[in-house]
Amino acid sequence: MNRLPSAEVLDQVRNIPLYRASIESGDFPILEKPEIARDFPANWMTPGLAHALETGEAEFVLSTGTNHARMRLIRPPYFLLRSYYRLWSEHPDLGAAWHDGARRISLTTVLATEHVARVNSANPGATPGERWLDDRTLYLNNHLDPAGWDRVEVERMLAEIREICAAHPKGSYLLDCSGYHLAHLVRKVTEWGLWDSFPPPVGIVHAYEYTPLNVRAQLRTHFDCPVVDLFGSTELGYLFYSDADGHYQPYLHGMSVELIPVEPGSSIHSLIVTSIRNPYMPLVRYRSGDCVRTRDGSTDPAEIVSFCGREKELLPTPRGPVAQADLDARITAASPGVFLHQLHLTGEGRCRLRYTTFDGSPLQPHEESELAASVGELTGRDCHVEHRPWIPIGRSGKYAWLTTNTKDPAA
Repeated sequence: MNRLPSAEVLDQVRNIPLYRASIESGDFPILEKPEIARDFPANWMTPGLAHALETGEAEFVLSTGTNHARMRLIRPPYFLLRSYYRLWSEHPDLGAAWHDGARRISLTTVLATEHVARVNSANPGATPGERWLDDRTLYLNNHLDPAGWDRVEVERMLAEIREICAAHPKGSYLLDCSGYHLAHLVRKVTEWGLWDSFPPPVGIVHAYEYTPLNVRAQLRTHFDCPVVDLFGSTELGYLFYSDADGHYQPYLHGMSVELIPVEPGSSIHSLIVTSIRNPYMPLVRYRSGDCVRTRDGSTDPAEIVSFCGREKELLPTPRGPVAQADLDARITAASPGVFLHQLHLTGEGRCRLRYTTFDGSPLQPHEESELAASVGELTGRDCHVEHRPWIPIGRSGKYAWLTTNTKDPAA
């Protein structure tokens, strides 16, 4: 069923060529990523947008491309940054430190750091340094695979954190991260006895990808501060945030969402977003590519309780599609010690679950047997469980939870 947008949304999109047929018919189909790119930028061009591009009120940018091919966008300068900072400033667990001047230190995919450096090289003198996004945010990571950080690299990152703390009257900072990257840092700091050199943050946000339950638990074990999940995307900004207890709240100014089951009868839903937050590329019924579950299985966005992975990575099974979070729940139930995991489809009716642990030791044989049985039941495949000392990261700087012999979704 196609839903007619509100009058406010219709006013925003009325003159945009991409939506002309929908305006005439009153029928707005779901907007897919390839359609956004079709005839770009002509399909988005209006006299107002042309003027904004001439005056610098709007600009062309590329998404970072960590979840899909880099996408061309049009938006106001610093649009995404201002959107992010507004949420940080208003968040109930982060806002006080933000208003107190705490800087944001980001530990995430190298692609994000490279994106910052690329932006800065195009705007010389705009920021304090190549890994500074602006005067509030420093990106730490210089390497693709955090498992390969050596002691020199870890001590360099800790020294930069201490330098930022020294510049704040209360020694405060907020740590923005991929949960995986921070968990790698925790392992190395523990192994080398460097905790005395690691100033604790006053708040932690993991926001770049799905963070497994065991990783979330590890972060809460090692850091005595709020650990918050922010959910969004480059083209949309943030849509939901968790509080310190893990409960999600909507952050939908200028937006609305609807949920559509990924297939009839499934409790996994596609997230469909209408947003006029970016006035130059308003998105109507845009498929973000993300999947959610609701408390009662309904399509009511107010009942969202988890963001369970990417739609393109759903695994078909005899019982219906399986999402990344479904596998994660089975692994967490089997052992809190599993760190990284990756399900590899090896052939018809078979799969191999590769895993690492936080302490480097394999699970007990009975734990592996129970895990193999649980994953086999979930996937409808004969599952072999295999401990690994290391699982490679994808070319995007993110981990793939699902792989085959020919395809790596994180590449």
